[in-house]
Amino acid sequence: MKRVTAFIGSARKQATYEAVREFERNLNSYTEIEFEYVFLKDHQLEYCRGCKLCFDKGEELCPLRDDRDLLLDKMNHSDGVIFATPNYSFHISAPMKNLLDRLAFIFHRPCFFGKAFTSIVTQGIFGGNSIVRYLSNMGENFGYSVAKGCVLKTLEPITKAAQVKNSREIKKAAARFYRILMRPSPPDPSFFRLMTFRMSRTMMKEMLSDEYCDYRHFKAKGWFESDYYYDVSLNPIKKLAGRIFDFMGRRMSRQS
Repeated sequence: MKRVTAFIGSARKQATYEAVREFERNLNSYTEIEFEYVFLKDHQLEYCRGCKLCFDKGEELCPLRDDRDLLLDKMNHSDGVIFATPNYSFHISAPMKNLLDRLAFIFHRPCFFGKAFTSIVTQGIFGGNSIVRYLSNMGENFGYSVAKGCVLKTLEPITKAAQVKNSREIKKAAARFYRILMRPSPPDPSFFRLMTFRMSRTMMKEMLSDEYCDYRHFKAKGWFESDYYYDVSLNPIKKLAGRIFDFMGRRMSRQS
């Protein structure tokens, strides 16, 4: 059975929570899913101090002792995750932004390959589409396979027409997420993701050493020699592009 965890960034159990519940019902119409709700407001998560220890030495050396690892463990043990947030000042809520800040080391060392990700954004008027794009990008940076999220109009009092449209959007989003959740293997990387991997790993190899956690991690994973983060058969065009990106990375590191 697949396990899905919804991380909810709302301070209230209202529109965002109800949207996730409807998403779960749609998802369970395909197959039985083990579903967990995680309300960020109920967890202690201190603000990042910017010490960079997680980047340079390892996340286990973070001086903050709170629920970060508990939340990370839930992500590690899920086949798919949903980030659900209201639109606050044209962005995600503060608890959700804080979670992303505290997990920023994963952008350096992505780990959620083969797992599904999507987002749900509730809002009054506008701005939600840019939030979905932002969360999709964050999910890809973590290593997730991302299904396009949905934006729901929940201006109070909500009209019947808005409710019908929201239900339609949730149903489509659940279908997209389900397809990725059930996919047997991770997808081939896009040219952008291939470029990001090849240039960053090449610059890291040229500029860093075993003193740095990122370097040790890439070395242990064999990423300095691999085509991509995970086993994948690149077509000839992407193989050539990968070599070009490696060259660009070496050139940039020597100019730094």
